[in-house]
Amino acid sequence: MLNRFLFKKIDNASLLIFRILFGILISCECYGAIFTGWVRRVLIEPQFTFSFIGFEWIQPLPGIGMYIYFFVMGTLGVLIALGYKYRFSMISFTILWTGVYLMQKTAYNNHYYLLILISGIMAFLPAHRNYSLDAKYRPSIKTNSMHNYVRWAIILQLFIVYTYASVAKLYGDWLDFSIIKILMQNKSHYYIIGELLQEPWVHKIIGYTGILFDLLVIPALLWKPTRKFAFGLSIVFHLFNSIVFQIGIFPYLALAFTVFFFEPQTIKKLFLKKKELYAGNQIDIPSFRPWLLLGGSIYFTIQLLLPLRHHLIPGNVLWTEEGHRMSWRMMLRSRAGTAQFKIVDTANGKEEIVRLDDYLTKKQKRKVACYPDFMWQFAQQLKKDQAKQGKKIAVYVKSSVRINGKPSKAFTDIKVDLANESWDHFKHHEWILPEK
Repeated sequence: MLNRFLFKKIDNASLLIFRILFGILISCECYGAIFTGWVRRVLIEPQFTFSFIGFEWIQPLPGIGMYIYFFVMGTLGVLIALGYKYRFSMISFTILWTGVYLMQKTAYNNHYYLLILISGIMAFLPAHRNYSLDAKYRPSIKTNSMHNYVRWAIILQLFIVYTYASVAKLYGDWLDFSIIKILMQNKSHYYIIGELLQEPWVHKIIGYTGILFDLLVIPALLWKPTRKFAFGLSIVFHLFNSIVFQIGIFPYLALAFTVFFFEPQTIKKLFLKKKELYAGNQIDIPSFRPWLLLGGSIYFTIQLLLPLRHHLIPGNVLWTEEGHRMSWRMMLRSRAGTAQFKIVDTANGKEEIVRLDDYLTKKQKRKVACYPDFMWQFAQQLKKDQAKQGKKIAVYVKSSVRINGKPSKAFTDIKVDLANESWDHFKHHEWILPEK
């Protein structure tokens, strides 16, 4: 039964079209990051970047290095779309994009993480075996079919993302629409729709739609009677997100995923009119079956468990942020705060209040003011800078944080020296005060 499901041969039209769309979109993302100034603001202008803890050794390239870096990634996207040196291009892009993700988190976005996962999956899929330059120059690899597991690997990944995103919204501030009101407040200047987005009835529609769409869209796309309706709703939903939240390529990537839910005849009619459809029903068990099952089981087990890790860490994740990232907790909260860093010279007891403007960009200051890992990392950076001058210091942080517009509360224990604290990704840090 398992072999029949995973290793049945099906038409590969959906994978071929997705490869082309995926390559185009990641090219737009990378070239756009250069031309919109994102690379300059996030990776070049800061004195230092807040990398993911444990990956401090991954740092932006000096000079114009990051412009070249993103240009190379954009060009790899073009090669992926063309299907030229596909394996090399796909693996190279995955590595380079992962590097960008890890070297900075000031501009963290769940969609950047999803792009790593999809790129990693695509690197193993036979997306270049037709309608590609690889197939043109190497006719022996050309085929009209693929294994069924190829399609379902993508669908399962999407199901995990959307389901966790839906469940995460089932909490008070989303269900009473207060967080939606906050998220829409800075959209009031939008042409035509700005005032409409401030209406309570619109907040209710957004709130209910956000939960139900994320929960039901994958099953609805899989079931033929509801497929066209779900696709139409997907267009409206993702275009709304693109216009209102301006979140880059993700809404269009999400729409590109829908090719995996339509029949090959539909894909052929719309995109690949000259393609010969695969009409067989062959079961082809590959020699790498044991490794595929082992690797797939490990990968999807991690994907299922990783978003749940915050349940093992004491405290409310909305307050502590511990276990928030890589958990598909999207558009859930508004976070603001203030933080004062005090340096104490351990040799003479001399105290100094740190002037954040001397070290951080505006966006970094906002992050340092209310995110605990940013606070800890900045304390480590201060310790490192002072060590260069031969000084040993302690760093104390007085901070208050406001979640979802509620009153500010003290966030850090001002008696704890953050410069000499350690960080653990899977444990609670006692210097984060409990939410009262």
